[in-house]
Amino acid sequence: MRDPYETFDLPRTDVARAAFRFAQETEAPYLFHPSVRSYLFGRELGRLRGLDVDEELLFLGCVLHDLGLTGAGEGDQRFEVDGADLAADLVREHGVPEERVEVVWDAIALHTSPGIPSRKRPEIALVQAGSGADVLGMDADALPRDLVARAHEAFPRLDLGRAITDDVVRQACRRPGKAPALSFAAVLLAERGLSGDRPTWDQMIAAVRWGD
Repeated sequence: MRDPYETFDLPRTDVARAAFRFAQETEAPYLFHPSVRSYLFGRELGRLRGLDVDEELLFLGCVLHDLGLTGAGEGDQRFEVDGADLAADLVREHGVPEERVEVVWDAIALHTSPGIPSRKRPEIALVQAGSGADVLGMDADALPRDLVARAHEAFPRLDLGRAITDDVVRQACRRPGKAPALSFAAVLLAERGLSGDRPTWDQMIAAVRWGD
């Protein structure tokens, strides 16, 4: 692979380079590749929308946003929160101020929460927008064809959608706490008929002690 820093003009700060290396070494290629593509697509969508974007923060949020699906990032919380915690620790170790760490945490923790990131600062909104463009093709028509082609050539898709879905489901089956009611993981379990004896929303309401 040609130097992605030259090919795509990626941020070159010490923490950005450290985050890139960490993600590359920690994630399987099918997870690492979309982490970079989401930055390329999110950055371009920000440019098209005329947003004033902190490139380092956007890069950190994008390149680290799936750490919760790795062995290094898997804990007992939903994968978005586990990943945000690990990413925050990583950037904090490189001297990033807490107010910037908080932006990275929010961007990662919220990236599967529709309707919330778009109301936050641009870096948080664009982590979701970039990953949404990459995984689901949202706003894909707005992206330059040349950029999309170069991104896919440098970072192939490797059946991304199915692969990450399987990861989320496997984690949730091993650790039920990773799929709290109404979360993205819980929806995937329900769609695959793997919810087991988890209560439905109606059952949860019916069990409320106040006797509504």
